Amino acid sequence: MKYLVVGLGNIGAEYASTRHNIGFRVLDALAEASNISFTTGRYGAVATLKHRGRTILLLKPSTYMNLSGKAVRYWLDQERIPRENLLVISDDVALPFGTFRMRKGGSEGGHNGLKNITEMLGDNQYARLRFGVGGDFPRGHQVDYVLGKFTDDEEKSIGDRLKLFGDAILSFVSVGADRTMNSFNGK
Repeated sequence: MKYLVVGLGNIGAEYASTRHNIGFRVLDALAEASNISFTTGRYGAVATLKHRGRTILLLKPSTYMNLSGKAVRYWLDQERIPRENLLVISDDVALPFGTFRMRKGGSEGGHNGLKNITEMLGDNQYARLRFGVGGDFPRGHQVDYVLGKFTDDEEKSIGDRLKLFGDAILSFVSVGADRTMNSFNGK
């Protein structure tokens, strides 16, 4: 069985450590822990991970956040991956820092990357894993906040959170969304 796990973010050094790029960081941490590396592919950087007889394609789109759907649709079609085997990782300002929330579908929550994926796929029935980045910003400054860097305290604890999210990805592939949500949501 094949899976597509997409970490949302923006390409370029100026975005590397921003809150909006947490999807990239989750996949980078999982790839490093699995001793695999990314290569440049069409519409993004890709890495292939084998886990318990399953093939997981990790994708960091190069289309920029707001056009991520093009890369997602291409790789789903190219690899003939069923929609139920898609997991998208994004930041979420409505959740406290480091909070884990997985859903099998539903609202994009104002996230432009998720909105574009929904538009390109034609519906919002795909699994998403949200990484809480907090929402401590004045009204009208959300863009500055998500494109800003984590605080020093957040950076100190982010490694443990990245490992938890990597474990959840492997759980999703191994036992499915329902059991993963029961085990990990709220952690």
